[in-house]
Amino acid sequence: MTLVLYIHPLASFCHKVLVGLYENATAFEPRIVDFGDPGSAAALFERWPVGKIPVLHDTGADRVVPETSIIIEYLQAHHPGPVRLLPDDPDVRLEVRLWDRFFDLYVSVPMQKIVADRLRPEGAKDPHGVLEARAMLDEAYPMIEARMREREWAAGGGFSMADCSALPGLFFASVVHPFHRDQGGVAAYLERLMARPSARRVLREAQPWFGMFPYRHAMPKRYLDPM
Repeated sequence: MTLVLYIHPLASFCHKVLVGLYENATAFEPRIVDFGDPGSAAALFERWPVGKIPVLHDTGADRVVPETSIIIEYLQAHHPGPVRLLPDDPDVRLEVRLWDRFFDLYVSVPMQKIVADRLRPEGAKDPHGVLEARAMLDEAYPMIEARMREREWAAGGGFSMADCSALPGLFFASVVHPFHRDQGGVAAYLERLMARPSARRVLREAQPWFGMFPYRHAMPKRYLDPM
């Protein structure tokens, strides 16, 4: 297999890249990283000493590609499929990159902060940091609401890398910091994302791992039903 992707099935940033791969039916070998297993973790750190996932190894080109947005752009350039997740028009591409970063930085990152704090032992928790993360989501949701009221997808004229980023961020954020009642546009956008076949496949593959998610008790039943 030319493409090897180091992932964990519950990691939201891995979901972002998986959506992109499934959109284009790109053949790859998923390699699950178990950070509790020194051998499994060592294989990742050998490729990318930072130790963050996902990481793509293009064995045919002997090239290691880290970071989600860079991986998706690399795939489009070197292993293209029918769906162009970054448009050719430079101005539209900038819009896609902006909203890709928006969902990464202002939805996924604060969501992960809230989740990670739940896993910290007593005495090591960061209540102030969690409050800041929730405040960031409270800033982000109205901006998404305003943008998505009259749009189907986040940027450009079709499904793009920005939507790949939005799916996992909003899916898990909707559990740990639910949308307000007047944010129907955000909720409807998430429903469109979840109905996308590529996204449904990612979430379906993640479901067996939801027991490890510290907010599983707060997940709506339909998130746990067969997808």
